[in-house]
Amino acid sequence: MIAVLLAMLDNMIVGTAMPTIVGELGGLEHLSWVVTAYTLTTAASTPLWGKLGDMFGRKGVFLTSIVLFLAGSMTSGAAQTMSQLIGFRALQGLGAGGLMVGAMAIMGDLIAPRERGKYMGMMAGVMSLAMIGGPLVGGTLTDHLGWRWAFYINLPLGAIALAMITSVLHLPKKRTKGRIDYLGAALLTTGITAAVLVTSWGGTEYAWGSGTIIGISVLAVAALVAFPLVERRVAEPILPLGVFRNLNFSLVTVIGFLLGFVMFGAMTFLPLFQQSVQGASATNSGLLLLPVLLPMMIVSVVTGRATTKTGKYRAYPIIGGALIPAGLFLLAQMDVGTARLTSGLYMAVLGAGMGFLMQLTMLIAQNSVELKDMGVASSTTTLFRTIGGSFGVALMGTVFSGKVEDSMKESAAAAGGQQGGGSMAKLTEGGAQLDADSLAKLPAKVREAYEHAVASGINGVFLLAGGIALIAFLAAWFIKEVPLKDAEAQKGQPDAGQDPDAVQDISVSSAEELAATDAPRGAADEEATGPVADDRTSIRA
Repeated sequence: MIAVLLAMLDNMIVGTAMPTIVGELGGLEHLSWVVTAYTLTTAASTPLWGKLGDMFGRKGVFLTSIVLFLAGSMTSGAAQTMSQLIGFRALQGLGAGGLMVGAMAIMGDLIAPRERGKYMGMMAGVMSLAMIGGPLVGGTLTDHLGWRWAFYINLPLGAIALAMITSVLHLPKKRTKGRIDYLGAALLTTGITAAVLVTSWGGTEYAWGSGTIIGISVLAVAALVAFPLVERRVAEPILPLGVFRNLNFSLVTVIGFLLGFVMFGAMTFLPLFQQSVQGASATNSGLLLLPVLLPMMIVSVVTGRATTKTGKYRAYPIIGGALIPAGLFLLAQMDVGTARLTSGLYMAVLGAGMGFLMQLTMLIAQNSVELKDMGVASSTTTLFRTIGGSFGVALMGTVFSGKVEDSMKESAAAAGGQQGGGSMAKLTEGGAQLDADSLAKLPAKVREAYEHAVASGINGVFLLAGGIALIAFLAAWFIKEVPLKDAEAQKGQPDAGQDPDAVQDISVSSAEELAATDAPRGAADEEATGPVADDRTSIRA
């Protein structure tokens, strides 16, 4: 839980600090990459962390990911340019890939699915606490100590996590034979990175028909087509395709992807609207996110406990799948005249919808596989949610930048005067300052034009997200109500360090011992011989 708090807190803290970061380092056109670089490397490394945990034991791999995350946090706080910050955020993302999947896989090892809903509700509470406290802490740190402390704050928290996990978390040491699927990892990383670059650069950095975009698109398709072909042939695939034969697993993977798309995008662009249009400070924008985060926390905890109590869960993804697009389409109606109370109500609808899906996607995925594939299930679900976040922020960033630029050009042309037009043009350049204090110093006409431009960009972002979220609603209807495994059922499954053949040998040996025990039978016992033999056959089977 401490490690999950560490990972989630960082995402939320950085969101409210972003306008100030852009104001100091410049690079408005690269704003989305501060988030995308983090989520992209998190996505690329997630399956590797999951596989390494299955092979070499969860605890050591988990601690390694925390150390890497802290190294990225320290260097991100010391960045002097936007390019450096993006690079160090990528390093931080490598470590973050192991935090979430490690925590989920450890919980999957220790707790049976039937009891896991309660613990996932607690985990969701911690995540929601980070989401609620993160923007507030990030805004306060940015306003009083500077944006760099949005990264430095991870260091003491990470030290506590390292100390407690080292001393308190006791796991059985497992080590399985196998090789890491380096080729599969390389193909997956290449495919994901190339695809995100296409969505981020297409239409902004390069024209859609340019040689660069076409070349990257071909690379993405080639890598993603070759990946499943390689995974079918290797002995230890980094992402075993067999888990996708389970319909529930495939469906919640798709829903998780779409949830990441929506969640990361909303948490990135809502603070921009609040600070640039509604005039909130960094601290206040953190408080203004409470309407989306509080319902998410409450609903996550309640649904987790209800799932543990009843064993029923199918209705929750359907309800969440309906509320999310409804909330997004409402948010797409916001403009410069939208009151904070109105936008808060819209955000509450979105938050409640995300609460229904946050932890249930992981629970259903883990319940759909055997214990030996727990790490794979956890990493795959986390991977697709993170990939969704990467695509979401990149694609929304492209839409947002394009809308803002077009709107400012129209306003500059309408202004006519060189002074007004020049001031408006500067706001779309790399040195743009998006924080509320800087915008307040602009001429009234220029500030009004920029507020309309940001509102237009936000409208496009949430319309896109709402249309994408409808797919999750449709997918949720096909989820089947499969009974959650209890502790006894989970104990009967082979784990990652146990050979399934060994389980069969133990069963056969038990049958043979039973036969030896029952061998000295008399004629009077002949009627019982048949049923006993049938029992032995069942054990062998």
